[in-house]
Amino acid sequence: MILTVDIQSASVEPVPEEDDIRGWLAAALDGRCPQARCEVSVRLVDREEMTTLNTTYRGKTGATNVLSFPADLPAVSNDDLPGDGLLGDIVICAPVVREEAADQGKSTQAHWAHMTVHGALHLLGYDHIDDQDAEVMEALETAILSQLEYPCPYHETLEGEHTKP
Repeated sequence: MILTVDIQSASVEPVPEEDDIRGWLAAALDGRCPQARCEVSVRLVDREEMTTLNTTYRGKTGATNVLSFPADLPAVSNDDLPGDGLLGDIVICAPVVREEAADQGKSTQAHWAHMTVHGALHLLGYDHIDDQDAEVMEALETAILSQLEYPCPYHETLEGEHTKP
C-alpha cells in the first residue's frame, strides 16, 4: 500500500509528531485499504473549529474528539487518475483528546493513536451505531493499537459497559 497523508495543524495545543500520525494511519489501513494507493487528510483543530464542524455535520452541540469525512468519489481502476485511493478527511480536536486522556487515565499519546485509528476505520466504513458494529470496531481498534504496543483503549465502567470515543 502506498499511503499519502496530508496533515494540517490548526491547533495551538501540542499535537503528535507527523511521523507518529502517519504510522498510526498506516497500521489502521494496512491490508484494509480497498486500493493499492490510499490518501488521507488529517486536520488537527481546536475546540471552536470542531464545535462548528460537529454542529454543521452532525447537528450536535460542542466539540467532539474525532470526525471522519469519507470521500464520496466514484470508484476508478487506473492508479494514475486523480482521486484514486482518496479515502477522505479526519479531523481531531487537540484539547478534547488531551482532556479525555486525562479523564480516562490514559497517556495522551495512546489516546491520540486511538483517535487516529478510530477516524481511519470510519473512513473504511466501520461504525459503532449499534452494539454489534461497535463490538467489531472496538475489537479491530484494540488489535491495531496492541500491534502498535498501546493498551486496550476501552475501560470497563462500573456497569460493565465500554466507554465510546
